[in-house]
Amino acid sequence: MNETMVCVVGNVATRPVYRETASGPAARFRVAVTARYWDREKNSWADGHTNFFTVWANRQLATNAAASLSVGDPVVVQGRLKVRTETREGQPGWMSADIDAVALGHDLARGTSAFRRAQRPDQTAAPAERPDPNWESSPRSSPQADGTASQQRPEPAVVT
Repeated sequence: MNETMVCVVGNVATRPVYRETASGPAARFRVAVTARYWDREKNSWADGHTNFFTVWANRQLATNAAASLSVGDPVVVQGRLKVRTETREGQPGWMSADIDAVALGHDLARGTSAFRRAQRPDQTAAPAERPDPNWESSPRSSPQADGTASQQRPEPAVVT
């Protein structure tokens, strides 16, 4: 309930590593997030500090991430932030910022992506194809399915 949810926009920094575990598929990769700011002295945009996060994905999200992401892809990651610290004997301590991903995808502000719905293993019958609606014309002026125009039009209400 009191988890820290974050949304980061950055680039995939490492190749996603996919593993089949006892609890189901899991994948991890690193994402680099670089702040940009306007440098008034140079009158141009400049890069700030880069933060790196390890992104963990599970189950179907892991399978889809491993199949869809590659190094350099612009991504949007939403998930739970976990900051870990560890010390080992004889070594300096270190910190790691991890994100347990809930949702992730390509950043469409920086490019295009072709979405393909993943097939579930228990899915046997394909859904019936439905035609796309015609968004170009209003429902009143479009012909009926049998090719004839609508015969009854609504009349305006008269208020006295």
